[in-house]
Amino acid sequence: MAYIICEPCVGTKDTACVDVCPVDCIHPRKDEPEFATSELLYIHPDECIDCGACVPACPVEAIFVLDEVPEKWKSFIATNAEYYQK
Repeated sequence: MAYIICEPCVGTKDTACVDVCPVDCIHPRKDEPEFATSELLYIHPDECIDCGACVPACPVEAIFVLDEVPEKWKSFIATNAEYYQK
């Protein structure tokens, strides 16, 4: 799991990160049914190629490298993983 989307995305769900992702690993996209009910966006841990294109694209600075997730948002590591275990 290379990148994690954290708390600033909650309620925002700006899809600029989705638009720049070269491997389409950020979900749910606006055209997916889960988008309306999802609290935030999630990066697929196995599909992410660690390119980092999503980081500067995020207008709310919600995306962090796994090892750099702020302590106050560490719970989002598990939240991201759980989304893809469904």
